[in-house]
Amino acid sequence: VALTDYANDVVTTSLACAEALGERLWGVRVDTSASLVDEYLQRNPPVGVDEAELRGVNRHLCEALRRELDAVGASHVKIVASGGMNPEKIGKLRDVVDVFGVGSSLLQGGIDYTADIVQVNGEPQSKIGRQYNPNPRLKRVE
Repeated sequence: VALTDYANDVVTTSLACAEALGERLWGVRVDTSASLVDEYLQRNPPVGVDEAELRGVNRHLCEALRRELDAVGASHVKIVASGGMNPEKIGKLRDVVDVFGVGSSLLQGGIDYTADIVQVNGEPQSKIGRQYNPNPRLKRVE
C-alpha cells in the first residue's frame, strides 16, 4: 500500500506507483489533510462545487482517483481512505472507497496523536502540511 498524498497530488502519485509497481501494488492510501485541496482537484475543479467540499479526503477526489486508475488498467488497486474518517464520512464514501483507516474518531477525550517523519538527517522532509515543531521538553536519549 502506497501513501499517495505526500506531495498533495494523489492521482498523479497513485498513477506513478501503479506504473512502477504494476500488479504488486495492492492499494493506494489517501490521507489528505482537511485543510488542503488536492492538486488534482485544483487543476480539474468539479463544476458548481464549493471549495470547502474539496478539502481533505472527499468523494470528488476518490472518484477521480478510481476513474484514473481504471483508465490505465490498474482497476485491481484498492483505495484506502484515512484521515478524519468517522461514520458520516464513511457513509459518503463507502461506495467508492475499498478500505477505511479509522483512528481518532474511536477515541474519547479529544486526544489525537500523529507521528510523522519531518526530518531526515537534520534536513526537512515531510508530506505537505506537516513540518518540524521543536519541543523543548523532549530530550535526546542515546
